[in-house]
Amino acid sequence: MQNRKEKKDRKQMKSLRELWDNIKRTNIRIIGVSEGEEKEKGTEKIFQEIIAENFPNMGKEPLTQIQEAQQVPYKINPSRNTRRHIIIQLTKIKDKEKILKAAREKKQVSYKGIPIRLSADFSAETLQSRREWNDILNVMKGKILQPRILYPARLSFRFEGESKTFSDKQKLREFSNTKPALQQILKKLL
Repeated sequence: MQNRKEKKDRKQMKSLRELWDNIKRTNIRIIGVSEGEEKEKGTEKIFQEIIAENFPNMGKEPLTQIQEAQQVPYKINPSRNTRRHIIIQLTKIKDKEKILKAAREKKQVSYKGIPIRLSADFSAETLQSRREWNDILNVMKGKILQPRILYPARLSFRFEGESKTFSDKQKLREFSNTKPALQQILKKLL
């Protein structure tokens, strides 16, 4: 009885996370803009300036309208001198993907010469799930396995000429137990 309830709870949490990620699907998170900038100019104007400064060709194309722009309140430690995140909600997913792809290709995005980050906006649970793959991802990058994190939080890499995808560490552990070479690479991480 308890096992069935736990399964049901996990399934409901997963559904809730997927729903929340779907709501946030068109969002871009801007990290690193100086505190106070958004009060002077407004978050939409800052986003337009970031696009113009970093992706001049994209500025010439008609970019979709910004549906909403907001500054995320402090959640972790308000007394710490960290910069708030800005969330930009676009009307089209394609525009978000185009902007994030351009940011990945450029590697260093800045605002008024100060480095900032643009990233997809996910639920806290999805972000935590993605972070759990970081150690494995870094080791695999060093071994040229072409690893990457797929939406929402799955690890994908090339091994023996085939693409492999795993949604959790347990499945990766089971697979690596059948492949001694991979087991050796991941020995202390699983």
